[in-house]
Amino acid sequence: MKVYLVGGAVRDRLLGLPVRDRDWVVVGATEAEMLAQGYQRADCDFPVFLHPESGEEYALARRETKIAPGYKGFAIDAGPEVTLEQDLKRRDLTINAIAEDQQGQLTDPFDGQADLEAGLLRHISPAFVEDPLRLLRVARFAARLGRWGFHISHGTHKLMRQMAASAELETLSGERLWQETRQALAEEQPWRYFQVLQRCGALVQLLPALDRVMRQDKGHATDSVCPALTALERAVRCNADISVRFTAAFYPAAAGGQALESAIGVLKVEKAALDLLQLTLRIAPAYHAAGAGDAVSILQLLDATRALHDHSTLDALLNAADALWPELAGNRALLLQARERVVGVTAASLQQQGLSGAELGEMLRRKRIDALTALVGRGG
Repeated sequence: MKVYLVGGAVRDRLLGLPVRDRDWVVVGATEAEMLAQGYQRADCDFPVFLHPESGEEYALARRETKIAPGYKGFAIDAGPEVTLEQDLKRRDLTINAIAEDQQGQLTDPFDGQADLEAGLLRHISPAFVEDPLRLLRVARFAARLGRWGFHISHGTHKLMRQMAASAELETLSGERLWQETRQALAEEQPWRYFQVLQRCGALVQLLPALDRVMRQDKGHATDSVCPALTALERAVRCNADISVRFTAAFYPAAAGGQALESAIGVLKVEKAALDLLQLTLRIAPAYHAAGAGDAVSILQLLDATRALHDHSTLDALLNAADALWPELAGNRALLLQARERVVGVTAASLQQQGLSGAELGEMLRRKRIDALTALVGRGG
């Protein structure tokens, strides 16, 4: 039984980058032997185990045979006779197929180190086309490593175009597509993910509304940020979270007058991100009017974000708005000042005057608008 560090941990160490997670492959062992040594089964589909102390994942070396469409259409052989090279060969890119033994010796059967030096994202074998997830992963690695000049090899791009033209992408679930897209949004240059998908012909199938918006922006250079994604670039510069990055990326597609469901396609987006996009779409007119000093619109924004009770939604909206509408940057200070001004206008004093019910609510609203009018110097 031999244990090797594999994949991203080896790649990132060789690049001089922080290692995020460590994954291990075990050669020459059986499931029974792993369990006998205290490992716990981590996955019901693949022979992956959790180390009893570190909790890190240890996978039995395996080889895969394509037997059905989709990323789950593989027969798995994880017997003790499977070699390290056979396990590495099933991986997506050469730079992810380098293994390191416990003495620090590297096994690199597909010249991954040379591709690291050349900044090349290159597939290992023609079997690359068998798993549609690999297409998304290459796009995601372009988003992660593009900053260091990494680019996709011509041969790999050709295979990606072949995959996009096949029916394999149709097997991807909305949940899995969101999982990969979410990870891409967290990278340093997430716009590259969408641009790579567009250039190989996959985006028009997976996210047609976003593809359409990006194609409306003509004349941008191959390596520049597509104008439709400049808001996403601004969100990254501000170190915004996933919800803000998602909103910045998909607002242009969703704001085109079509249903939100059409804008995000089959993506099964997490609630926080989807809620922020929906809120941003709903309050966009009021946000622009607030910039002109309209007190009613300012109060509408504060109410829509429940800013008088919890400032987190307002903060997220302001971050998204800064990315989408940099020309309205002054709105941030205005709305934060407005919140402080309105918080001081409460129902208690009006209740002492005998007001209640709808009458109390309307008077409270008028008092708050008066306070905001005084703040901006003109009313609504």
